Amino acid sequence: MNINLTLIGQSISFALFVWFCVKYVWPPITQAMSARQKKIADGLSAADRASLDLELAQEKASSEMRKAKEEGAALIDQANKRAAQIVEASKADARAEGEKLIEQARAEIQQERVQARDALRAEVAAIAIAGAEKILETSVDAKAHSEMLDKLAAEL
Repeated sequence: MNINLTLIGQSISFALFVWFCVKYVWPPITQAMSARQKKIADGLSAADRASLDLELAQEKASSEMRKAKEEGAALIDQANKRAAQIVEASKADARAEGEKLIEQARAEIQQERVQARDALRAEVAAIAIAGAEKILETSVDAKAHSEMLDKLAAEL
């Protein structure tokens, strides 16, 4: 066995092995590596887009929350104003009703006063007639002297 021949055979075998690997093995490996590299790059860009989308969604959610709080505060303010208006309207209605009741009471008092005067006039007329009968010791006819009684009642 010659060492030179062995080295030449091994060099040829190695050269054939390298050519075979470069021709048939290396292209699928490089394709797989480039596909994997592209997939990783796409994943990283998708993650970046997702983080941006998340940030935008958070900003939008916070602005919506602010807007909802403002609208809620406005609704509460409107409700408070409406409640105050209702209270004021109720107070005004109560005042009007109170004034109406006072006027009715005044009218009733005036009517009772007129009735009391009429009753008092009638009593005074009866007392006057009784006094006149005592003075005259005769019975005074009410029909004959009705004008006198009406005058007397009008003067009182």
